[in-house]
Amino acid sequence: MRSLALASILALAPAAVMAASLGVPLNQSVLISLPAPAHNVFLGSPTVADVSMSDQRHVVVTGKAGGVTNLIVTDERGRTIFSRQIVVGSSAGDRVSLINGGNVISYACAPTCEQVGEAQAQALGSAPPPAPPPAPISSTSTLKVTIPAPAGSAAPTISSTISPSM
Repeated sequence: MRSLALASILALAPAAVMAASLGVPLNQSVLISLPAPAHNVFLGSPTVADVSMSDQRHVVVTGKAGGVTNLIVTDERGRTIFSRQIVVGSSAGDRVSLINGGNVISYACAPTCEQVGEAQAQALGSAPPPAPPPAPISSTSTLKVTIPAPAGSAAPTISSTISPSM
C-alpha cells in the first residue's frame, strides 16, 4: 500500500513542477531552489532571460528583455526536476486574465501580449472553447477583446477595452 501511495505521488510530481509561470523582473534576478541536483539546463530563448548555476541545487534566472520563454532542468537520469514558463516584464502589472464563465485565459504583456500557458476551464457547466489570442500588440497600445456568448445561451457578449496605466 505504501509503494502505491509513493508511486501516485511521484506520478503527480511533474504536474506540480510545471504548475505555474515564473515572473522575473526586467534586469533583475530570481533564485530558484531545485528538489534534486541539476545535470542539464535548457533555456528556450537566451534573448529574454539568462540562466546561471550557483551550485547543483540553485539556478539564478536574470530577466534580459521583456517576453516569454521557458526553463527546463533535468537530473542525472534525464528526469525533469523543474519546468516553468518564464515571463520577463517591467512589473507584475504586465499580466491580463480574461474570464468568461468558466474559462480563464492569461496573457503576459512585456512588451507584446502573448497567451501564457493553456486556457483553463472551470467546472461550471459546459464552458465554450477559449477565444484565440489576439495578435501581438505593444504594451502602449489599447487592447479590445470581445468574447461571444456560448451558443444557445442567454448570456450577453463580453466586450472589454484594456489600456496600459501610465
